[in-house]
Amino acid sequence: MLKRTMLKMKKLLLLLALISLIYSCRNTGQGQLIGVQNRPEYHEQRPFGMLFIPMGSYTMGNSDQDVPYSHIAPGRTVTVQSFYMDETEITNNEYRQFVHWVRDSIAHTILGELDEPDIYGQHYRADRRTGEVIEYGQANLYYLINWGEEIPWDGVGDDDYNPLDEMFLPEHERYFRMKQIDPRKLNFKYHWIDYRAAASMANRDQGMRDRSVFIKDDVINVYPDTLAWVRDFTYSFNEPWTRNYFWHPAYDHYPVVGVTWMQARAFSIWRTMLRDSYLVSRDRPFEADFRLPSESEWEWAARGGLSHSPYPWGGPYTRNNYGCFLANFKPLRGNYIDDGGSHTLIVAHYAPNDFGLYDMAGNVSEWTNSAFDESAYTFGHDLNMDYSYEAKDDDPPALKRKVVRGGSWKDISYYLHVGTRTYEFQDTAKSYIGFRCVQTFLGRMAGDGPRASAVY
Repeated sequence: MLKRTMLKMKKLLLLLALISLIYSCRNTGQGQLIGVQNRPEYHEQRPFGMLFIPMGSYTMGNSDQDVPYSHIAPGRTVTVQSFYMDETEITNNEYRQFVHWVRDSIAHTILGELDEPDIYGQHYRADRRTGEVIEYGQANLYYLINWGEEIPWDGVGDDDYNPLDEMFLPEHERYFRMKQIDPRKLNFKYHWIDYRAAASMANRDQGMRDRSVFIKDDVINVYPDTLAWVRDFTYSFNEPWTRNYFWHPAYDHYPVVGVTWMQARAFSIWRTMLRDSYLVSRDRPFEADFRLPSESEWEWAARGGLSHSPYPWGGPYTRNNYGCFLANFKPLRGNYIDDGGSHTLIVAHYAPNDFGLYDMAGNVSEWTNSAFDESAYTFGHDLNMDYSYEAKDDDPPALKRKVVRGGSWKDISYYLHVGTRTYEFQDTAKSYIGFRCVQTFLGRMAGDGPRASAVY
């Protein structure tokens, strides 16, 4: 009996010693380098509507003849990191979510400035982290997943006064007496960080004193230029597209057009903040920013792993074995409808490339983040090559050029080549240019060994 008691005591003491050892190691590491403990676990979650594009090296540049003999895309081996990319171009309905958020944020800002909570509701909330009361408004995007309150667009009660009337077109500007939101009021206030300026040795002392100089504040109108359909083509009847293309439900899943490079970048920043607001509400760490793809990322994704093919689908031809065209472009010297459409088409109408991406050739051309320079392939780095320049208002037009890729519904097949480069000015909107976003993958490869992040 005594032996049993002694044995139990020894086991208990051994267990207590083991617990004490584990506890001491976890908190002190016994003087060893063990890193910060209790760090949150992070599992990469594939963004909705995006596909994983693996890292890789490839020969960037012309995969076929240089038709204009411009020598602006010589072959060069480059490497790109892993990233996510939108499966399709951003659609009208997806971009409309951005426009409506800006519209609603302005409305809540107007109502939040009124001292009439019984009529218009309390337009403020508490900061999730500090408990400090903050007003509704665009500046508080990180804390606002949705507004959560009905907006009294038509006013409240019998009072004819509605503070939101200032957001609508004045009566003398209304077509057919229709009460509509004034698109000139839909201005998005946002900021971005100029990392290149911060990294410059010339600005090192300034950054040590006050790094706020590298935070750039911008305001941009977010409504697409619907008049681009008329402006882009002389002696061509495109008024129905101007009137209907962006807002009509028939075109919800068509690619958004009439968006400038600056609007596309603003959309990417808003999309990042929208996701961050959700992550903050769940006490989860931030993810990489949404952004426009670099020129090298876009071409790697468009090739779909095919090394030397001029088109995303492989091979040198624009038709399949059945004689059907493989993209929406301008075939046969102007027979637009021979490929199935006279203008843009619904996204994902044609087969995807080997990465699963749709419309990397044709339908609409796409903005990239890269600035256009004829010699960029010569001086650009071979790792994640990207020549970017933040043009100032007083810069000459040549410095405001941004690379456009992919070709569109109004282009001949040469512009559908994965290696073909062209450009447009960052502050212009066209009826044949849209965009899609990317997000850098935080890791090496999806689901590939212990050093890679898991994607689900």
